[in-house]
Order: sequence, then structure tokens, then C-alpha cells
Amino acid sequence: MPPADPATAAWFATHVQPHEPALRAWLHARFPAVPDHDDIVQDAFTRVLRQHERGEVQSAKALLFTAARNLALDALRRRGVTPTIAITDFGESCVLEATPDAATTLNHQQELAILTEAVRALPDRCRQVVMLRHLEGLSYKEIAAQLGISPETVKVQLVKGLRRCAAHFAARGLLREPPPGIKESSA
Repeated sequence: MPPADPATAAWFATHVQPHEPALRAWLHARFPAVPDHDDIVQDAFTRVLRQHERGEVQSAKALLFTAARNLALDALRRRGVTPTIAITDFGESCVLEATPDAATTLNHQQELAILTEAVRALPDRCRQVVMLRHLEGLSYKEIAAQLGISPETVKVQLVKGLRRCAAHFAARGLLREPPPGIKESSA
């Protein structure tokens, strides 16, 4: 069911549809017992469109995946499916889980905290550009239109932000050396 409104259709094509392949792959991996992933994808699209019409969508991708997760869980509840694994299905790979150990998890959390610290330390405009590019996946032109700046300014701010983040990482030992032309004290 494509949106009737051309503006909504354009928004849907730009912000929602590009995530469909990733959503399908995620559903197949995460909810293999759900019989029809196509229905869940379509229902998730419908929920995102309804929220968009109400003006309540901040992140289309996050809402899409959340809606799909909730729909899949509802489908499993309705069917009364609880995941069961026969004792004969255990093999060598099931004995040791592939999940990271506590040290790896702690290291990842520390690196994430340093990344958050680096992004928060960026000047406002620079931080906006970096987040729109790397979290929202927007193009230079889309960022420029959203922020009312030129695409060249977007490029300059993005390079500035990435260099400052790299210097921040280098100062904290996450990079062996800072990028060329960046002093460690500039973090």
C-alpha cells in the first residue's frame, strides 16, 4: 500500500524503504520461527507511515525495526511458540558460545564511551554534520538542505569532525598515532 500523498511517498522512499533489505535479513536471523516475514515488514511499514502522518517520527529506521520486533513477538505469542532446542541438536559449536567475554565487553563499552565523549566535544555544527552523516546515513546534499548550508561546508565540517575524533582517540590510546596534521592536544 503506497502512500497516497506525494510528500509522504517521497519521505517513505528516502527514509524507510532503503532499510527493507536489512530489516528482512534481521527478521530472518532474529525470528526464524515467524512464518511470514513479508507480513511483518508490510505491517511495520504501515505503523511507520501512521506515526509519520502524526508527525511523531524522529528516526524512521529505529521505529521500523522496533515495530517489526514488536510485530514478530506478537506473532510468536499468538502462535504460542516458544523456542525449543532438542538435546540432540547440540554440537561442538553450541558448547562454547561465540559471545564476547567480560573483558571484551568492557573494552567495547569503554571505547563507546570515548567515542561518545569525542562526538560531544565537537562544535555544534560539526557534531550535527557528523551525526547526520554517520547515524542517519544522509548524503552531503541532504545534510546541506536540512541544515541550510552548502554541501562544501558539510564536507569541511565532516572532515573537521572526523579529524578531531581521530585526535581524541589517539590521545586516549585507541589509535597508534594521530592523523597527519593533527596534534594530540587539539582533542
